[in-house]
Amino acid sequence: MNRNVLVATAVLGLGVLVPATATASSPSRETVTDFRVMAPVTEPFTGAANPINEVPGGGLPWQIEDANGELDGAGRIEVKVEGLVLARHAPVPPDRQGVNPIPAFKAIVSCRTVTDGAAATANVSTATAPATPTGNARIEDRIALPTPCFAPVIFVTSPEGSWFATTGR
Repeated sequence: MNRNVLVATAVLGLGVLVPATATASSPSRETVTDFRVMAPVTEPFTGAANPINEVPGGGLPWQIEDANGELDGAGRIEVKVEGLVLARHAPVPPDRQGVNPIPAFKAIVSCRTVTDGAAATANVSTATAPATPTGNARIEDRIALPTPCFAPVIFVTSPEGSWFATTGR
């Protein structure tokens, strides 16, 4: 009798453990993060002197009218920006103020992760997406997120990887 109880308990335990393991190792379509606002790069974050998560700022200050986006556990990312343009004040030259001079943007997802047993930063980029001179763009892609991906930060960047807007305020 005791042996039957032990076998039944072991089988039930495996039945609970196996689905949990499969779920933990499978990418999820559940939302990792979503946002309705982004902050533009401003001084002192312009240039390479003060990067955020190893991502340097654009060379001049920018401004943004609207932004939203979502990232899921399977790496699907969508970012929409409107009015992401060079700031309408110095040090931006007057003839470039309020204009987006970059024909394409991409997104970078920056996570805290573990590499070789140590804490690390992992930055994963999307492909580029067209951007208008008025600073409108929609970036949609699927990226390979690191595991784990703690505290994700999403940047909108130049094709070379300098950020113009980031999640936050």
